[in-house]
Amino acid sequence: MKKVFFYLRPHVPRMILGVTIKFTGTIMDLFLPWILSYLIDVIVPKENMGEILFYGFLMLVCSIIAWVGNVVANRMASKVARDTTQRLRHDLFRRISYLSCRQTDTFTIASLESRLTSDTYNIHQMIGMMQRLGIRAPILLLGGIAMSMFMEPVLTLVLIAVLPFVGITVFYISRKGIPLYTQLQQAVDRMVRVVRENASGIRVIKALSKTEYEKKRFDEANKNIVEKETKASVTMAASSPLMNFFLNAGLTLVVVAGAFRVNAGHTQPGTILAFLTYFTIILNALLSINRMFMMFSKGSASARRISDVLDTPEDLKSKDMDHKDSPYHIEFDHVSFAYHTGRSEVVSDISFALKRGETLGIIGATGCGKSTIINLLIRFYDPDEGSIRIDGDEIQSIPAGELHEKFGIVFQNDVLFADTIEENIRFGREISDDDMEKAIGCAQAKPFIQELSEGTKSRLTIRGSNLSGGQKQRVLIARALAAHPQILILDDSSSALDYQTDARLRQALTKNFSETTTIIVAQRASSIRHADHILMLENGREIGYGTHDELMKSCPAYKKICISQMGHEKQADQGSMPDENTHLKDAEKGGDIREPQKRI
Repeated sequence: MKKVFFYLRPHVPRMILGVTIKFTGTIMDLFLPWILSYLIDVIVPKENMGEILFYGFLMLVCSIIAWVGNVVANRMASKVARDTTQRLRHDLFRRISYLSCRQTDTFTIASLESRLTSDTYNIHQMIGMMQRLGIRAPILLLGGIAMSMFMEPVLTLVLIAVLPFVGITVFYISRKGIPLYTQLQQAVDRMVRVVRENASGIRVIKALSKTEYEKKRFDEANKNIVEKETKASVTMAASSPLMNFFLNAGLTLVVVAGAFRVNAGHTQPGTILAFLTYFTIILNALLSINRMFMMFSKGSASARRISDVLDTPEDLKSKDMDHKDSPYHIEFDHVSFAYHTGRSEVVSDISFALKRGETLGIIGATGCGKSTIINLLIRFYDPDEGSIRIDGDEIQSIPAGELHEKFGIVFQNDVLFADTIEENIRFGREISDDDMEKAIGCAQAKPFIQELSEGTKSRLTIRGSNLSGGQKQRVLIARALAAHPQILILDDSSSALDYQTDARLRQALTKNFSETTTIIVAQRASSIRHADHILMLENGREIGYGTHDELMKSCPAYKKICISQMGHEKQADQGSMPDENTHLKDAEKGGDIREPQKRI
């Protein structure tokens, strides 16, 4: 809740003004029963029509002031809630954007989405209601008790005797409600995760006829939310009937006691009427306070979840500059890493060094740690042991913005956005038209883009689903090349390209980006056989390092992969697929054997 108060601080002057207006309007509401009582008991018996009209007009003025004051104050409260939530949502989104990958894994994407949407909405509702009812209800409650005490002290004692029961009910139930709402939001996280998985995997679900299975998964998550929400709502809703019981019991006692006092001549009928009106005001005020506490319980649970994210300490802190003169552009020195503390290492004792302009190919079975090496180099995670240097600088001493500007990256499961091809390549960066055209040509994306009616202005759907797999990969490679990166990382980014396009891509990279250090993660040996160095991994460990020819002689696992992909041993030694030499010759001659194009 401290975070919420921090975001409310800039709006304190407006809130004070709103409270003043709300206070004035509420006082007018409290004056109305007293004026009515005075009118009935004192003015009406005089049978003076002028005085009767005057007090009637006075009641009308009080009603108008009360109405206008409440409307204006409520509008101001809504603006405060809107502006506060807007700033809170902005800062939460910003903090989420800077969470480390390890922290994101801890919170989970589904939970972060839920905190950014439903939790901020609960905060918005709580701030608005606390300003509307948090001022008016207590004033009506305390003012109603004060006015009734002034008018009829004996009957007020009956009311005061009931209030402790009401207070205990509200306190006990509110204390039970906050943990229940926290559990409810956790159930919402689980449902959001199921929905995300269904949305991203809809094609696989349909292709494998698993729609009914996914419906059952969603039903389970949905039922879990219903159960949690029912339990929380029933618990919190129990306060209303209990409060009604106590207050109506008190009202009954007041009516009975009032009847005896009127009959005995100790009080006037107008006073009893006004007292019953105040009692109704007090009853409504207590019910409003009850609703306020329900919303407060839900909002405070959401505030804690949001604070957990905002208060998360910086994970990947920059260290003091650590430079060591070195002839190498990239160095891994005995690097080991595990995603979860206490579990087995994903990569163990990895060492290699690349000079500027050299190419490293990384190959190995699925799950052997290829992408983890990339994540460590980009500093999505810090290694548990060893060090990583770029131009002799320890990467932990390089500011994150400066470090990431060195890279052009195509991830294994990269994303295209629902925008034009041009904007997907520029990606908000200041990239000239010439640089973009050069990147498109080098990425072998020019042929299919030229065939589109609007060229680079053609719009893509979400995740680029209106492009083929090879087309998407070429647009992503163009994005990585457009800013002339010092280090180019291609994480299994040519798997959907035909061999001729792959060969032409490699030639273009060699010709146009000779000063760029390149790391290629691949499943296809032909994609990395021309690399200056090849790193062969198995279960997170290095089992081979060298050129293609060296590994064919010294690494049986690499040789096995090459033979299984390229045919017999002679072809593997030459580093070619059965028909790849033809593709390479065509590429050298400028031939254009295109893959079938998919129109946007």
